[in-house]
Amino acid sequence: MDIREEAVQKKRELQGFLTVASKYELKDAHDLSVAYTPGVAEPCLRIKDNEAESFELTCRGNMVAVVSDGTRVLGLGDIGAAAAMPVMEGKSLLFKRFGNVDCVPLVIDTKDPEVLINTVKLLQKNYAGINLEDISSPKCYEIENRLKAELEIPVFHDDQHGTAIACLAGVKAALRLVKKDLETAKIVVNGAGAAGANIARLLYLAGARNITVLVSSGVLHKDYKRLDSLQAELIEMLDLESKSGDLAENAKGADILLGVSAPGVFTKEIMESMNKDAIVFAMCNPTPEATYDEMKAAGVRVAGTGRSDAPNQINNVAVFPGVFRGAFDVRASQITDEMKLASADAIAALISDEELAEDNVMPSVFDERVAPAVAKAVADEAVRAGIAQKVK
Repeated sequence: MDIREEAVQKKRELQGFLTVASKYELKDAHDLSVAYTPGVAEPCLRIKDNEAESFELTCRGNMVAVVSDGTRVLGLGDIGAAAAMPVMEGKSLLFKRFGNVDCVPLVIDTKDPEVLINTVKLLQKNYAGINLEDISSPKCYEIENRLKAELEIPVFHDDQHGTAIACLAGVKAALRLVKKDLETAKIVVNGAGAAGANIARLLYLAGARNITVLVSSGVLHKDYKRLDSLQAELIEMLDLESKSGDLAENAKGADILLGVSAPGVFTKEIMESMNKDAIVFAMCNPTPEATYDEMKAAGVRVAGTGRSDAPNQINNVAVFPGVFRGAFDVRASQITDEMKLASADAIAALISDEELAEDNVMPSVFDERVAPAVAKAVADEAVRAGIAQKVK
């Protein structure tokens, strides 16, 4: 059976993948009194006196909401809030499986950023963190920035940061294998949407200095018709105004080619023109810029995609469960750039020098070490930065 049909059949059979389960068994009248009236009054009063108790006395302390307006769902585009629900439900499943984080899918039926922001603000007392998902750019930047500033709990737009962290981890491990330096490597990022722009930004924060960002018309410049605030920041940061040319021209002699763009755009000729021991991550989903086999046939030393059916999966599943697990463990008030860099280092470090290979620069998402390593990195950085409200 085709995997898409199987997904429909299984969801119809189970009526979705999520349910509500109780941690406390109601066996008799005493249990009912503890769970509800009269016992429930005491935790209410304690939270009234100290709101922070809500993280310890209710499910809130381990609960994230995955929030979307359905305007940029996977590769499907603007399909609406209801149609985004299967993705949010699936993401909730991943939070629980890989990070033991409880998650509620929350789709908001609006395209107005102000309405979405105000809705999340009104609901924040239910959650310990907010994961934004599948929101179109450029409004995704405004929404995240506003919520980070106005909420008391961490906010993380996974489409921006999760893929960037995973990509940086893979790049760092791959560079160890080919014995090149991040600072001097020639890096080309094809695609300047939320994921591509943040990949370039995080690479720069990690120390990379020779980065070129491309859009369909060529190097990202100030005259780009859909220029947003982050892209404008990158133009200055990376001195992109001094660069020119299309993908084929910029890929010549490149050490690293990263794709978050369109299917099939990494041709054999483009990849063959790269530097020796080239690294190519084609992360467009579900159909990458080049398949794993195509990249290897073109002589690419280290190849990766966002797919789970080929080696070196560069995917945010390796990131977000651990990020929120670590933030919740110490009740961090925000998720910082330093946490993102520490997360990437933690993932890359899971592959030892002895284990490094062309087909092994990224640990599997099913590697049980991944989420705990990311969680520890995030929690340690929160404590170091003084934004942890609870020390384990």
